[in-house]
Amino acid sequence: MEKTLRKVLVTLFLIAAGGNAFAGGNGTKNSKFNWNPVMDAIIQVESEGNPKAVSGNSCGAMQITPILVKECNSILKKRKSKKRYKLADRFNVTKSKEMFILIQSYHNPQNNVEKAIRSWNGGPRYSRRGTQKYYNKVMKLLK
Repeated sequence: MEKTLRKVLVTLFLIAAGGNAFAGGNGTKNSKFNWNPVMDAIIQVESEGNPKAVSGNSCGAMQITPILVKECNSILKKRKSKKRYKLADRFNVTKSKEMFILIQSYHNPQNNVEKAIRSWNGGPRYSRRGTQKYYNKVMKLLK
């Protein structure tokens, strides 16, 4: 139930955000920030490292939804990039990580690790209480 609720919240976040939930974020800061430890911990929590994992609309190692793929493509379009992601890219760990970094560069240009973890679980208007268990699981793997 908790996993389904989280997915619904992330989906609602992306719908409500419409690509404009946060100002700025051209990705220049994020290009030097090392998100790998955070992404690796999220992968373990989300799918135990299984790139073929499927749960409802969420797929891949990072359990990415179709709406998140659409949001990534919207960001790329705004940045005048010709690159686009396909739904099948969710099953590719490298491309999933690229999507995570793209989302962070746009919605979290401050590279706030706590915000990245909590919003991946609960959307941009996450509640600390609602994301605490998820945050603890990810942080436990980061230490």
